[in-house]
Amino acid sequence: MKKCRNEIINNPPPDVRPRRRSKNPLSVPGYCGTVVHMIDDSKLLVERVQTGVRMEKRLLKVLKAFAEYHDMSLGDLLEGIVLHAFDGKTPFSPASLDRIQELKRFYDFDLDSSASHRLKEIKARPARKRTADK
Repeated sequence: MKKCRNEIINNPPPDVRPRRRSKNPLSVPGYCGTVVHMIDDSKLLVERVQTGVRMEKRLLKVLKAFAEYHDMSLGDLLEGIVLHAFDGKTPFSPASLDRIQELKRFYDFDLDSSASHRLKEIKARPARKRTADK
């Protein structure tokens, strides 16, 4: 059986010299830590697919920057937003909404939810044809 640190100090085996007690005021005498091996059963196995979704350029910049700020992928961010929306919940805390407002200003993104069904894509400019060097 594993002995706690204090048990060893207070009742040392005959071949061990007593240790000096720590002068650290944060040390907790008499605490013998417990190791708990947790199995993360909360992970759900899913199959992800690659998709080619088109969206407004500045909106994508704000989303990518927000995902990068939270050190997550754009796909993970979008999944979280959609899952919250499907449950009728807001996906963002007040602090996150403040960060999003900063990013919207930075990327000059002035659209809001009222624009969601009124967006019309501009005609893409035709690609310039390259002329072969002679």
